[in-house]
Amino acid sequence: MRTTRAGHVENRRTVADGIRLGLRALVYAVLGGAALIAIGTIVSVLGPMLALDLYTPPVAAWWTVFTAITVQGVPFLLLGTVVSAAIGAFVPERVFQRLLPRRTVLAVPVAGAAGVVLPGCECASVPVADSLMRRGVAPAAALAFLLSAPAINPVVLVATSVAFPGQPDMVLGRLVASLGTAVVMGWLWARFGREEWLRPPKRSAGHAPGGPRAFVAGLQHDFLHAGGFLVVGAAAAATFDIVVPTSLLEVFTGSAWLSVLILAVLAVMLCVCSEADAFVAASLSGFSPTARLAFMVVGPMVDLKLIALQTGTFGRSFALRFSSATWLVAVGSSVLVGWWLL
Repeated sequence: MRTTRAGHVENRRTVADGIRLGLRALVYAVLGGAALIAIGTIVSVLGPMLALDLYTPPVAAWWTVFTAITVQGVPFLLLGTVVSAAIGAFVPERVFQRLLPRRTVLAVPVAGAAGVVLPGCECASVPVADSLMRRGVAPAAALAFLLSAPAINPVVLVATSVAFPGQPDMVLGRLVASLGTAVVMGWLWARFGREEWLRPPKRSAGHAPGGPRAFVAGLQHDFLHAGGFLVVGAAAAATFDIVVPTSLLEVFTGSAWLSVLILAVLAVMLCVCSEADAFVAASLSGFSPTARLAFMVVGPMVDLKLIALQTGTFGRSFALRFSSATWLVAVGSSVLVGWWLL
């Protein structure tokens, strides 16, 4: 009886600690928002004194793009960190050992196909993949999930069908090319990846504490850590959007190969969320269907904010190598599927 009572006391203490941590995280978020508002106010006041015209069209456009990418990405980043924290706090490691095949060559396509269950963008996939590795999932399988989740989930496929009405081949092409890229990259990492390229996440021990306290602590750490890199990526994308004129892009529409390459590069720079990129691709009517398919396949897998998130989570050495290889495989997959279907 004494042991049971002590256990109840400990559970109550854990819940109370979790609530306190949650309130602390909320206070940090409020203070951070207040700090951003204060900085914006100071810049607005001091701008004229410093002879900076903050209201010119280019600057206004930069702020619009930067704000759009950040606001668009934060909810899905929060979703990803919630899922990541829940996996770390409540899901035992043995669950993944039972669900995924032991052989990596088989675990990769299974993990890639499992990406269909996460209705989020690339911002959500990075912390989830990090959590999967901490729970003992092979890096190759976790990386296949990281690439497929934002590209083949139902929300993205439905949005693609709406953006391209009467063109089911475009939806099927996106599904096949994206899943193929994720699986191929998983296999390539299993075959050629090196441990020193990937900064290993701290693996959860079997006796690690779980429950609400671990959930709140993991959520606070992952969200604050990844949020900074999301802001950096959004700033880089906004800068590209303002610096590169649209007229320069139109030069490449006449060449089938150059149009594919330019839209594949544009997808990296614009950082459009995977739930919205189909509508952007549909608006690029001057480009070939294969080029627009490449835009939708590359974007959820390689863009500036995703590279920044991967750098903060797995290290710069991994992010540069993995993103470069993924871009090449995604472009090649898009061309093959486009030649076959479109």
